[in-house]
Amino acid sequence: MRLNFINPMNNELLQIQLEDLLKSRVIELYPLSGGCIGEVYKVELEDGRTVVAKVADGSGAMLAVEGYMLRYLREHSQLPVPEVYHSADTLLLMEYIEGESELDVGAQDHAAELLAALHSIRGQSFGLERDTLIGGLHQPNKQHDRWIPFFREQRLLYAAHEAARVGRLPAPILVRLERFAEKLDRWLVEPEYPSLIHGDMWTTNILATYGQVTGFLDPAIYFAHPEIELAFSTLFGTFGQPFFHRYHQIRPIASGFFEERRDIYNLYPLLVHVRLFGGGYVGAVEQILKKYGF
Repeated sequence: MRLNFINPMNNELLQIQLEDLLKSRVIELYPLSGGCIGEVYKVELEDGRTVVAKVADGSGAMLAVEGYMLRYLREHSQLPVPEVYHSADTLLLMEYIEGESELDVGAQDHAAELLAALHSIRGQSFGLERDTLIGGLHQPNKQHDRWIPFFREQRLLYAAHEAARVGRLPAPILVRLERFAEKLDRWLVEPEYPSLIHGDMWTTNILATYGQVTGFLDPAIYFAHPEIELAFSTLFGTFGQPFFHRYHQIRPIASGFFEERRDIYNLYPLLVHVRLFGGGYVGAVEQILKKYGF
């Protein structure tokens, strides 16, 4: 039996740790793509199980937060997410889910039904009982009884100041964004109630096969206006018309979303990308500010 390791010395230690935690001998260890922090492996065990291991070094890794978010979704919703077997800052072990991040019409319909059900879960306030992560970055969730102030302070301004702090968002754009944030009430509306959202609707965070979604990965959960989730799904083309047609049948999307509010909500994931990568994402932020006269 063979072990497929990238770094044999490091992975010998990983193998020992996995066998101790999972109580079965490791037969195969395959590197997988993805993961903002550390490395991701598919692990085949002698007892027939297949698990996924996310591994990170000790320098600020917070894989335990991802484990918390996955467990929260399993306990509070019917969204298909992997079961967590072990959760620590440097090692996360979870169920392996079959599927590809290629969403045909059937998978988009199914995703719409699953997310509409998720968004029907009501919270007492916007935010969450603890802070979480998005793309490996800190995501504050200080709870608030109104959505627009929460979005302004905990999402838009927080992400902008973080991007500026590391030198990736120019100061003049930050000033313009701060002025824009003061006027959000012109365009945004308060939802009927806080909805639980997945929070990171990136295409590779969804797995599907034979027209059915098999799993959602890498969440960034909190209670929000569900429009921010819908907006994110359009930013990089995660979903198309089939998804929105089916979602609208279940949870009608208020007029003005695509024309106005979508771009405003997409400032948040764009600013996250500015913080991580800078570059062309700064221009995308500036174009949205120009659209609204700032």
